[in-house]
Amino acid sequence: MPAKKRCSFFSETRCSSAVVRIVGQCPLCRADFCGEHRLPEHHNCNNLEDCRQQAFERNKAKLESERTVASKMAMA
Repeated sequence: MPAKKRCSFFSETRCSSAVVRIVGQCPLCRADFCGEHRLPEHHNCNNLEDCRQQAFERNKAKLESERTVASKMAMA
């Protein structure tokens, strides 16, 4: 019987929990994690800041493209 995959989280000590099969892979770094460390925020994902910056840039571009400019009205 093959050995169970173990969580990739490592800080001072290594997590020895089993990997969650369906949602255990981080979409940003592609490492496998247990239920406790599966979210990028919980395993200090190296790619999290890049993801946030890309989302910020997309949102900024969208908001700038939707910007409306009020026309100036001449006072008589």
